[in-house]
Amino acid sequence: MSHSATVHLLRHGEVHNPDRIVYGRLPEFHLSEAGHRMAELAAREFERRASRGARFSYLAASPLTRTQETAAPVSKALGLPVVLDERVIEAGNYFEGMHVNRDELLRHPRHWRYMTNPLRPSWGEPYREQVARMAEAIKDAAVQAVKRGGDGAEAIVVSHQLPIWMARTSVEGRALPHDPRTRQCNLASVTSLTFDDISAPGAPRVTYAEPAAELYPGVIQLPGS
Repeated sequence: MSHSATVHLLRHGEVHNPDRIVYGRLPEFHLSEAGHRMAELAAREFERRASRGARFSYLAASPLTRTQETAAPVSKALGLPVVLDERVIEAGNYFEGMHVNRDELLRHPRHWRYMTNPLRPSWGEPYREQVARMAEAIKDAAVQAVKRGGDGAEAIVVSHQLPIWMARTSVEGRALPHDPRTRQCNLASVTSLTFDDISAPGAPRVTYAEPAAELYPGVIQLPGS
């Protein structure tokens, strides 16, 4: 018997980062005031969808502070516990903890070998490894949604921009190397993957929404976010 499911990949809200650090997987980078509002708007959107018949039965999140704080209002709105999933964590990045200043980085020869190959990329976790772990987590989320909510149930996974973008790029059959400025994965955005049959091969349908778009003006987005 075939079972359909939708997995929504929710990116976290804006992070408080006045020093413009590449925070990557560093702990204790919290949402800003605007970031908390973004998370509330995302929760409100899922609550609205639930009122129209969507059956959300599973909620997972990366272990990092910013994703846990984004998941909290969603958990409250939908009455779902947050399941910790290490597989949807931010991509590893050599420049983690450093200031975002390309010219400054280029002045230090010790950094050069990490900036030579954008196709892999040389500065961090390979794109293909991100795709593999995200694909595994997404499949498991779909299975858990159906197990808990039946055919057509939906899951929410709170993650980070680059892993979400890699997952979408892969299912859409596009090349993984890319210009970060072209990513369609804004703060607190929702990238939805709908599977007609979770046990069968084939790419899911992709849709995208920005429930927090009203808060984007003036927001600065950095790599490793």
